[in-house]
Amino acid sequence: MADLTLAQRLAEFATGRRADPPPAAVRADVPRRVLDVLGLCLAAVELPSSQAVLGQVAGAGGTRQSRVVGLPGRFPAAQAAFANGVLAHSLDYDDTHLPSVLHPSASVVPAALAVAEQTGASGRELVTAVAVGLEVCVRLGMAGYDPDAGNSLYFEHGQHATSICGTMGAAVAAGLVSGLDAAGVVHALGIAASLAGGVLEGNRTGGTVKRLHCGFAARAGVVAAELAAAGVTGPPTVLEGRFGFFQAFLHGRYDAGAVLDRLGADWAGPGIFFKPYPANHFTHAGIDAARALRERGLRPDDVAAITLGVPAATVRTIGEPIEVKRAPETGYQAQFSGPYAVVAALSGGGHGLGLGLADFTDALATDPARRKLMAVVDVLPDPECDAVYPHQLPAVLTVDTVDGRRLVEKVLTNRGGPQRPLTDTELATKFRDNATRAVPGQVAGALAGTVHRLGDLTDGNQLLAPLTYGRDT
Repeated sequence: MADLTLAQRLAEFATGRRADPPPAAVRADVPRRVLDVLGLCLAAVELPSSQAVLGQVAGAGGTRQSRVVGLPGRFPAAQAAFANGVLAHSLDYDDTHLPSVLHPSASVVPAALAVAEQTGASGRELVTAVAVGLEVCVRLGMAGYDPDAGNSLYFEHGQHATSICGTMGAAVAAGLVSGLDAAGVVHALGIAASLAGGVLEGNRTGGTVKRLHCGFAARAGVVAAELAAAGVTGPPTVLEGRFGFFQAFLHGRYDAGAVLDRLGADWAGPGIFFKPYPANHFTHAGIDAARALRERGLRPDDVAAITLGVPAATVRTIGEPIEVKRAPETGYQAQFSGPYAVVAALSGGGHGLGLGLADFTDALATDPARRKLMAVVDVLPDPECDAVYPHQLPAVLTVDTVDGRRLVEKVLTNRGGPQRPLTDTELATKFRDNATRAVPGQVAGALAGTVHRLGDLTDGNQLLAPLTYGRDT
């Protein structure tokens, strides 16, 4: 295999998993990812941006193939993947891989689900496709990780690694479910690379387009697999070629070892971090630190000034422009605000796993008392955090009180990652908190039971049926 290209190696790995499935621990992890994604889809249905996307998909119509969460009937698989991918990523509550800092499941799972419905794939086939798609997504993300800089080169170039690498992972997952052979998967990757993209400026100054990025990736992955099946071809050197993926997105700087080393032996899926809070992951350690200080008795009225110390690379996302981050206009903007996250945690929260979606609303983002407290929060680089990032997303929270005390709380490992994993009970709590925003608890409970048996289902075609809000015409 030494003379094969990177895409050919990935394709051989992917299709080889049909006869040699992923390890048991990897297969057991996939239903947890699917459950998390479906809960997020349900929770996001009523967002204005979601309604815009669902309306566009419903208005376009097309061949009845796959279901969309929140809509009755069926739609073309690519459009279903788009809509469900948008929903999965819209609340910034989806899982994160570190140190690549990308969100793999919100692109890969909707693509695999859409094609599995279209083809009537078994639960076992779906589990394998999701596991492989996540692996490809993460490995391409890690190829752009610069260990010297401690950051992703995708981000340094203003690109969203999630949607770029997610497109490739989604294409492999869709191709695997639809029955492509290794040559077909290579072509799907070759096509998908021309569809990948995502610009991150919305993280800094607003706009809801980032919510669509995983939908774009999921749709592109499905389209790439469909076109490959129809005979469209792509370059076998699509990844490492002179005008290939790595040149286009990483300016030719990439780690081929991250793509190939121990491929099939080491699996990224179980180590991907679940999010316990519905906010940008860079804020989570600050939330934990603020919650810990609150548990020690600190209250908002006690605060004179707060410094949220974080890795330097994350300041631009959750701390700049500081005047914007101190005064978010919407709950969505608040999800990317370090000052808001700390203030929300100090103010009590109490939903979900400590802070939930009910703690990130437009009304709370603009609440005068919270605005007053946000005005005394600085977000600054911290050397101790830099030493840990990006293998963790740490925080050092320093609070000066009105009576002259200085309180310091350090959180150097993230809740939801391998060192502080969420239990099945906690994931069930997160799912129920999200799902019951849209469906009755009985429906949510039945869905959870079905997803936990995912690998044993002979036909995953009915998985989304309870979530489509109407008669399946």
